[in-house]
Amino acid sequence: MIESKDFAREICNLLKDYKAEDVVCICVKEKTSIADYFVVADGRSMTHTRALIGHLEEDIEKNHGVSPTRKEGVREGRWAVLDYGDVIVHIFNDESRLFYHLEQLWGDESNVEKF
Repeated sequence: MIESKDFAREICNLLKDYKAEDVVCICVKEKTSIADYFVVADGRSMTHTRALIGHLEEDIEKNHGVSPTRKEGVREGRWAVLDYGDVIVHIFNDESRLFYHLEQLWGDESNVEKF
């Protein structure tokens, strides 16, 4: 099994390949027990957000043989969440990301990596 840090970075790189914007990886393992990493990214529109999720799910299934244990918000495309256990992926449209601002809630200079 791939380490959670490497898995989170792979997800970030895949999202960048799919033209996601403002991709960051936040190490939250010292702050919560729900995950080790949050990956946060923007889609340019609701359609783009849904496409990012679809491509990401397909690649992760193909390359690692795993599916998210839970996913929410994919149909709406405003804030989609894929739960891969140690790595939780959040893909927002611009408005929703500004409203929830997960980086401000969970991140600081020492635990945020930008891609």
